Amino acid sequence: MTKEDQRYGAYVQILKEELIPAMGCTEPIALAYGAAVARDLLGAMPEKVIIGASGSIIKNVKSVIVPNTGHLKGIPAAAAAGIVAGDASRELEVIASVSPEQVEKIREFLDQIPISVEHIDNGPTFDIVVTVCKGQDEAKVRIANFHTNIVRKEKNGQVLLDVPVRDDSEEGLTDRSLLTMEGIWDFANTVDVEDVRETLERQMKYNMAIAEEGMKHDYGANIGKVLKDTWGDDVRTRAKAMAAAGSDARMNGCELPVIINSGSGNQGITASVPVIVYGRELGVSEEKLLRALVLSNLTAIHQKTGIGRLSAYCGAVNAGAGAGAGIAYLCGGGYKEVIHTVVNALAVVSGIVCDGAKASCAAKIASAVDAGILGYNMYIRGQQFLGGDGIVTKGVERTIENVGRLGKEGMRETNEEIIKIMIGE
Repeated sequence: MTKEDQRYGAYVQILKEELIPAMGCTEPIALAYGAAVARDLLGAMPEKVIIGASGSIIKNVKSVIVPNTGHLKGIPAAAAAGIVAGDASRELEVIASVSPEQVEKIREFLDQIPISVEHIDNGPTFDIVVTVCKGQDEAKVRIANFHTNIVRKEKNGQVLLDVPVRDDSEEGLTDRSLLTMEGIWDFANTVDVEDVRETLERQMKYNMAIAEEGMKHDYGANIGKVLKDTWGDDVRTRAKAMAAAGSDARMNGCELPVIINSGSGNQGITASVPVIVYGRELGVSEEKLLRALVLSNLTAIHQKTGIGRLSAYCGAVNAGAGAGAGIAYLCGGGYKEVIHTVVNALAVVSGIVCDGAKASCAAKIASAVDAGILGYNMYIRGQQFLGGDGIVTKGVERTIENVGRLGKEGMRETNEEIIKIMIGE
């Protein structure tokens, strides 16, 4: 793919848009970001806070620890953190710098200020509305469809910003429909690595740091440590364990940032850490490792395009298949090995549901990475899942389309039932 090809610039831009830093699980952080923006719009500390959240937001915020809050969980904690200590200019790093004094003020705010949470259904799967009040003054901020996409601002009834929201469309971002596995493969092999180096080197630095943190200390269910203690230190186990350890830390209050993929830190870790582990084990050149990360990240994003940001379909599955593609490339695989790795992985783990962000995400990540590695090893031994095996259809693009349909449409009611279970209905 040459730089003159319109897809070249689009693929570079997609990586830059998706591979951005975030500290803490991205849904509570998006909530904190919206709350910080609303506080700034109000121009004062509020006396009352009302949070409207779609079911998928409620699901993903309920059980995860909000970093820099002293291990608080849930929507009120995320909103309070953004209001008390948030720097809205830092977007998904909005609460990256919180002092011990501010942690105590967050707790005081939760004790003293009424924060109500409403389940809203305005169409978008991803929908947050933060309303803050003081005296007669009121400010409102709405974020929809992706984590930093502010679509409405109001103060005292005056509309300051109003961007039309059409269901789950992501207007303003580069067209993801330009992605195909053939195009991704071509781009990964021909891209000038200087065009993606800064983005990917930052991903390597951030995501390996949190993976190493998870292996060193006690976080959640310590899935990374369990894997290593149980099955040893070979590269296959280490790839799964390190990715799981990053999620162990991230889901359980670690205050290190990560580089996300498809709006998710867990997916960013899954698409990168196993590939880095394999690259270092195999002693490949820096350039080859960067190309493998291009392949892994874009493959994960391509799969998620049809599903959407939030679903009952576990996004780690897509990231694990992407990691499998990157690992296949590092092991000498060509285009056929890569696409069959993806199809085989999807055939194995596409049934994993997303029941919110929490400690068990680490174990799901391990399963997804394992499926990616298995998918490659199946194919090089002459084994594969064929069209007609469940959701697998002849052709990688058609199988990815099936997964998109399953995740977006087929699991819509599943998502609603999961939300009802989680909120006790």
